[in-house]
Amino acid sequence: MAEHLPLDLPDNPKLAGNITHFARALRRAGLPIGPGRVIDAIRAVQVAGVTEKRDFYWTLHACFVNRPEHRRVFAQIFRLYWRDPRYLEHMMSAMLPAIRGVQEDRPAQAAEKRAAEALLDGAEAPLPQDEDETAQDDPLLEVDASLTMSATERLRSLDFEQMSLAEIAQAKRMLARLTLPVKPLPSRRAMAAPRGRIDAARTLRGALRKGGEMHHLALRTPRPRYPNLVVLCDISGSMSQYSRMILHFLHAVSNARGAGWARVHAFTFGTRLTNITRHLATRDVDAALAAAGAEAQDWEGGTRIGASLAAFNRDWSRRVMGQGAVVLLITDGLDRDAPEDLSRQMQRLHLTARRLIWLNPLLRWDGFAPKAAGIRAMLPHVDSFRAGHSIGSLEALAEALSRPDDSGEKQRLLQAMEH
Repeated sequence: MAEHLPLDLPDNPKLAGNITHFARALRRAGLPIGPGRVIDAIRAVQVAGVTEKRDFYWTLHACFVNRPEHRRVFAQIFRLYWRDPRYLEHMMSAMLPAIRGVQEDRPAQAAEKRAAEALLDGAEAPLPQDEDETAQDDPLLEVDASLTMSATERLRSLDFEQMSLAEIAQAKRMLARLTLPVKPLPSRRAMAAPRGRIDAARTLRGALRKGGEMHHLALRTPRPRYPNLVVLCDISGSMSQYSRMILHFLHAVSNARGAGWARVHAFTFGTRLTNITRHLATRDVDAALAAAGAEAQDWEGGTRIGASLAAFNRDWSRRVMGQGAVVLLITDGLDRDAPEDLSRQMQRLHLTARRLIWLNPLLRWDGFAPKAAGIRAMLPHVDSFRAGHSIGSLEALAEALSRPDDSGEKQRLLQAMEH
């Protein structure tokens, strides 16, 4: 919750109507709020009163929020609706920009764009007065936008945290079509094939069935063997929006036919490790993620990467890391555990994996530097260090998997650590 600003609350006769409109804005932002909750909120405010702004906030919070992922959206809409009218003007200029008009003082933070979109509900950005008066006198400018970036390309590079509700829905449809192909591993086992090496044993068995006469040569080729994909996804408070989009992507990979993976094992961690593999096997993505969210009770909580990796290495490593598994670690590296323990668990994970790829949303910043103790402890024990903040960064995973020598930004950051 942001800092408490002075509340300019209306008189009691208008308070019920304002709470109703506030609930409608929450519903447009994605919170499941029906008439019953609105009535309960009005009655709760009547009992609790509006003398203390903190009590007013938490009274409405208790009535309207029942999931951890809704807390941030509620806080932003509360700020827009009840506290800071000027902030809504900034968000309107960010969502509906004009050539001349109010400019945004700072970039939108997480959930703020979706909150403002829910409050605006299709409102048009007002033009300045002088622009309305001179619009008829100014000549029209024709702009050739044939070479400009398309909406799809813009969405591909847009940060997950800065997407609106409509952009998130479109991004989920794009993620559902993504695949993550992998090349087969060398195998000693063989299978029958029209071309390849001579299979002497099968050729002789065929000749024995025909009285010892050899009519044709049986051929064989190495049987393709595909690795397992093991995903460890951080669902702490700083990673919540990224982890939800990445889990949509993992659901598509888990249910894709012909992708090549032997099996896809998915784990979430915040303060503890949770296995959600069987939930992602559900064909319906909404049902799969709802079941995974019910299984993982530490959404938007703290972060204990070292303890979670220790639990994985102890309880799950031998079960899922066979056949040259590839490990995707999705986290920002901001850990509360001791760096020595985290480094030791990362080293053990790296030794048991065929490849360990780390996706970090913080890498989207040009000035990113490995200053956090957790990042410095983890970076030497990964094969590839890449960004994981957008659709384009997830599409680039195919390059990291197809090129064994791909290290992403690892070498550059290791040199920065040395200096």
